[in-house]
Amino acid sequence: MTNRLTHSSSLYLRKHAENPVDWWPWCDEALATAARENKPIFLSIGYSSCHWCTVMEGEAFSDAAIAAYLNANFLPIKVDREERPDIDSIYMQALQMIAGQGGWPLNIFLTPDDQVPFYGGTYFPVEPRYGRPGFLQVLQALRNLYDTDTEKVASVKSQILGGLRQSAQLAAGELDDAVLRRGIHACGRSLMPFDVGNRFPMIPYAQLVLQGDRLISSATNSDEPLIDGTHLARQRALNLVTGGIFDHVAGGFHRYTVDPTWTVPHFEKMLYDNGLIVGFLAEVWQSGEKAEAIARAVDATVSWLKREMKSPQGFFYAAQDADNFAQADAAEPEEGDFYVWSMSEIEALLNQAELAELMKAFTVSESGNFEGRNVLQRQGSGPLNETVETALQKLFKHRYGTLPAETIIFAPAVDAQAAKENNWPGRIPPVTDTKMIVAWNALMISGLAKAAKVFDRADYLALAIEAAEFIQQRQQVGDAFYRLNYDGQVAVLAQSEDYALFIQALLDIQQSCLKFDDYREQEANWLASAIALQAQFDRTLGSEQGGYFNASSDLIVQERAYQDSAVPSANGIAIANLIRLFLLTENLDYLSHAEAALKSFSTMLQKAPRACPSLLNALDWFIHPTLIRTTAEQMPQLQAWPLQTAVIKLEPTLPEGTVGMVCEGLLCRKPAADIAMMKAQVEQSQR
Repeated sequence: MTNRLTHSSSLYLRKHAENPVDWWPWCDEALATAARENKPIFLSIGYSSCHWCTVMEGEAFSDAAIAAYLNANFLPIKVDREERPDIDSIYMQALQMIAGQGGWPLNIFLTPDDQVPFYGGTYFPVEPRYGRPGFLQVLQALRNLYDTDTEKVASVKSQILGGLRQSAQLAAGELDDAVLRRGIHACGRSLMPFDVGNRFPMIPYAQLVLQGDRLISSATNSDEPLIDGTHLARQRALNLVTGGIFDHVAGGFHRYTVDPTWTVPHFEKMLYDNGLIVGFLAEVWQSGEKAEAIARAVDATVSWLKREMKSPQGFFYAAQDADNFAQADAAEPEEGDFYVWSMSEIEALLNQAELAELMKAFTVSESGNFEGRNVLQRQGSGPLNETVETALQKLFKHRYGTLPAETIIFAPAVDAQAAKENNWPGRIPPVTDTKMIVAWNALMISGLAKAAKVFDRADYLALAIEAAEFIQQRQQVGDAFYRLNYDGQVAVLAQSEDYALFIQALLDIQQSCLKFDDYREQEANWLASAIALQAQFDRTLGSEQGGYFNASSDLIVQERAYQDSAVPSANGIAIANLIRLFLLTENLDYLSHAEAALKSFSTMLQKAPRACPSLLNALDWFIHPTLIRTTAEQMPQLQAWPLQTAVIKLEPTLPEGTVGMVCEGLLCRKPAADIAMMKAQVEQSQR
């Protein structure tokens, strides 16, 4: 028996289609039904590759007694957070007010007349365990509370709604470089090593301290202890490319590690993480940290992207699950089975020399480091010798059924049924969520464009352009720009993160085109596309307060996102885009809009800088905007420089005997007579 989710385009929603829970999608009819029947709304938010979402689907949401009570006493609504980040953002904030922390699945209870929360949590087991109550107990207690203690429900709602509204109404203030330096220090401390806790990539933080090190390394008037931003960023890069968070056999980065030693990952692979990491690693390489492991990880990740995540139409799929079926007849998938290795498997696949060299290069043992099996983690960051690479290729063949060079395209398992029924030549792969998300594709496009410049790889740029052209041609329908694409059908109007991140991607492509002779003539078209989409963004989601609303949807509050979450803050990215557009076009309106937006968020930059690395990056662009006017002949040397808050513009003519001009905002320095002079001017302008 199926429920209303059976025909949903969302893979996550379809995973719940056979639950006995009478799920509704988020829609006007569901909200009206809850109000008419006076049923509290049980809102459950997650995503397809979320491990604990999968666990709860197989446990509580498949339990007949829980479903019967839930259906009779609540109106259950399922939301895919990847479809509706605007809904997720509001109710995640509410959950953090209620529980002091958040996470997915996000399970929250709303009153039916106004959709305001009065209780929430994350994973609920069927029976009490892990210090958590059983889910049926929770449901019974909450229905009783709703029916018998309306004053308490109203009091909780009032506090939560007040907090949400206060967060959405930000006071404007002043901005200066002291705010920026304090913010860089605060974000740097977030990257400091600790002995406990998970390890997330935290790329916006790492990028900010790498970029901002030039501003704080010589500061003398700060009451903060100096941090070494370059060291912190480089160490984060080495943790990423040597740790178990990276798939050393086939490329691609997992979501995070569950330990502070970067050993055991949470195994899902998300497109947005990989896009952010590829771009960051390129920046670290450009900063002077040229460990071979960095270049290898970038190239292997691009190979994974082309092999497993690229659609025939050119866009990139959203994610791969953490879990996969060990056997076709298995009732439930197992976490990480696709990626880990028992010692007996390794010994059977490799000869003695290969095994010995693999054990020198990676942590491999009889006892393993994950439930008796091994997650590969490198013991150094230098080159891998030919014997180790051969050993890794043999592991690849065991996993996929063919050698890497023979596996050009690995068709995805689009759902659990396909995973179990296909005749896979190797292990059964995780399910791939094949939807197209503009924001996530944009992050990968930006990462590829940056890596193309740094590693001199025009093929990376070609991959980025193909995905960008799909979005341009398919996601703009008339006057509307759409966030999602399911099998050729657009869905859900674009939100602020889609606009901001795709404009950033267009500008990154434009700058990368300057590097390559075969693409240089295209750069003006990419800039024109960014200008046109920015105008649409302003019309659609611009706020009179400054910045941009998350979406045009009618929810309990209208947010302007300023905190970084799984993806960078839409407003932080948008403001930096405005500065880049100002520099490239000399249109002062862009600068005015950027200043107004930054001022509207300035209080949060002062009070909670650790939450706002992307806004701090935008503030850096605002304080240190640099335009380099030069010719194509200078591009090879220019592109090798770390240009933190600078853009390049090709000029057909320059004053005789000069190689370029460096402009800080509206003020241009003396034309540079040679490349050394221009480099010195750029470095001075950035400080």
